Amino acid sequence: MGKITGGELIKRILVNEGVKYVFGVPGDQLYPLLDSFYNDDKIKFITFHHEAAAAHAADGYARVTNKPGVVIATVGPGAANLIGGVYPAFAEGIPIIIITAQNQSWKSYPDHGSMQALDQINLLKPVTKWNAYISQWNRIPELVQWAFRKALTGRPGPVHLDVAVDVLYQTGDESSVSLLKPDNYRPIVPPAGNPFLIDEAAKLLAKAKMPLIHLGGGILRANAVEEAKALADYLKAIVTTSIGGRGSISEDYPSLLLPSLPGALEAQTEADVILIAGSRLGDLDYWGKPPAWGDFSNQKTIHIDITGDDIGLNRPVDIGIIGDVKVVLSQLLEAIKKIIPPKKDYPEKLEKYKESEREYLKNMEDLSYSDSIPIHPLRVVREVREFFPKDSIAVIDGGNTTVWASYLNKVYLPYTYFSTASGDSGHLGSGIPFSIAAKLANPDKQVYVISGDGAFGFHIADLETACREKLQITFIVLNDSAWGMIKAGQTLYYSNRHVGVDFSEIRYDLIAEAVGCHGEYITKPDEIKPALERSIESKKASVINVVVDKNVIPPHFEILAGIWLEGVEIPS
Repeated sequence: MGKITGGELIKRILVNEGVKYVFGVPGDQLYPLLDSFYNDDKIKFITFHHEAAAAHAADGYARVTNKPGVVIATVGPGAANLIGGVYPAFAEGIPIIIITAQNQSWKSYPDHGSMQALDQINLLKPVTKWNAYISQWNRIPELVQWAFRKALTGRPGPVHLDVAVDVLYQTGDESSVSLLKPDNYRPIVPPAGNPFLIDEAAKLLAKAKMPLIHLGGGILRANAVEEAKALADYLKAIVTTSIGGRGSISEDYPSLLLPSLPGALEAQTEADVILIAGSRLGDLDYWGKPPAWGDFSNQKTIHIDITGDDIGLNRPVDIGIIGDVKVVLSQLLEAIKKIIPPKKDYPEKLEKYKESEREYLKNMEDLSYSDSIPIHPLRVVREVREFFPKDSIAVIDGGNTTVWASYLNKVYLPYTYFSTASGDSGHLGSGIPFSIAAKLANPDKQVYVISGDGAFGFHIADLETACREKLQITFIVLNDSAWGMIKAGQTLYYSNRHVGVDFSEIRYDLIAEAVGCHGEYITKPDEIKPALERSIESKKASVINVVVDKNVIPPHFEILAGIWLEGVEIPS
């Protein structure tokens, strides 16, 4: 047994936890940790062009694998740059481990004028579940394990370790370190729900004439997809999802109604018992309140969540069950089986709701066959979704682009749909790094990104990362040369007085070619499919730059504006 650096020790713990990729931007203070990755076939460091992009990649990796992502950054500017990438993970309950280098322990906390000095603990505290400062080599195992425990216990989320650079360089006796298995230091078996509450909820659902199950992103985090489907099958319940919960049940499931469309809203209003599973009922769920949901006094509400923080937060509940959603849904199904046999028929009103959805989507589908020039965004969305297999991973990024994609980019399998703009953060710019992480985790699946041009520009330098890592990802950019969603608001509410929303025309396809990717420039609808085919044939990361109509506004825009500006007097 010999001596190992703090950097090597951290690497060994990460490997022991099953971490395969670490994302980040290198820095002087990180040398011992970076060196520990050299020629290690169990773990690989992927360098990015900006720390926020690296944090997005760690977030994306966690979303697609249900395992913690890891991101590293150096002291000062590196740590500061992380914030934009960490915030979406915090807002949406995604477990990532953040490791920042800090100046020497003997001149930090408090600092006395060092270059790049920064109180990184307090900087990251508002967007993390837990933080710790590592000032001694012998505390590395304890605190790294503590970080994994915190990230994965209860509602998942980001955690942060700030490591003094002298600790990274310091050596210690490797024989003094015992690397515990995860089940030796943190809870592995998720918590069950209270049996009395399970029985009471089972009685309500068993007696319901028209039960509705609403699935949030917590279903995916808890890997409760099969349990949700089994309960829905048994009850012949109508199913809706939050925007962030898409993929928790296939969108060709017989009783699934797409989120926020007329059919889903009607069903949510008229159901006699609703089961909310893994969702806080935030603004994109209209706060769980009328007119998008039934009045609490007339509609029984059961709410399941891993912590009590979100139960009854926005809508009063009749029964609130704290527990792991996967376990609780299984408990509920077993309790219901003791009361009633499986139901044979779906509620009579299901067809009415389906017809409302079909009627609404028909307008979108008609537009998606338009041959207009400039190209209608829905034409692009439909062609892309039809081109890629059902098990492809779709990453959606942007404002209006995300809304257009929500109509026709159906999701058929869990962990194949990702977008921070569809969750609680509404954060743009995650498309490129999310897709890199998704492809690394799923090299045999096709990965495509539908992005607005504004969102695509956030981290465009990391097209080089996709090319360097030889990842075949297809980026489709809906290019309206503007911050389209903000421009839409100025069009509707400020008499076309556009301020700060227009770009010059950017040839993203040429930028792609400049960094070694394949590029396509599309101005006509009939060019879309051939461009997709050539992009796949190139076997490279590729950018299809599609010039779309600058003047069309998604039908849901005014609804979204009303949510975000609730209580504000919008100009008429």
